[in-house]
Amino acid sequence: MAAEKPLRIDIALLHYPVVNRCCEIIGSAVTNLDLHDLARAGRTYGIDTCWIVTPYEDQQELAGQIVRHWTDGHGGTVNPDRKEALSLLAIRADLAMVLAEATAKWGEQPLVLATCARPRENTLGYEKVRGLIRQDRPLLLLFGTAWGLAPEVLAGVDATLPPLRGQGDFNHLSVRSAVAIILDRLLGLR
Repeated sequence: MAAEKPLRIDIALLHYPVVNRCCEIIGSAVTNLDLHDLARAGRTYGIDTCWIVTPYEDQQELAGQIVRHWTDGHGGTVNPDRKEALSLLAIRADLAMVLAEATAKWGEQPLVLATCARPRENTLGYEKVRGLIRQDRPLLLLFGTAWGLAPEVLAGVDATLPPLRGQGDFNHLSVRSAVAIILDRLLGLR
């Protein structure tokens, strides 16, 4: 059986600039659970790189220690699947660095799609994005921590994905859940 062509899709988890419940711009903390769950979801659905974006050096070091434990340290020895998944993670200080590296990697700038829990005017539906994936268009999917991406990030993207909606008014999924659902909608077998 021939190996499938790798997908030209990256995801980025932004810890800054994001907003808090009062819509103030903040930086949020990197969490161990996010690193593991995003890497595992990314590996399951064929993501190329999972960027972890934080300007805080102590948070970069913490994330780096966690990743190294599972990729170069004892963790990878006892759990090779986790090693494989966490090898997708790359820690960067800001979104501009991610865009520059993704553009260099793909040889063209990726289409940047943000996620948001609120409807936005510049929304591309999941079927349209699946069509872009079939056309081999490089994509960078942005996810925000805390209460979501800051307005300046949303203003600078090419489009947003439709918000995830459940049965009622409650709409506050963890970013880990949102990433898994969105990756399945875009890349899951149908």
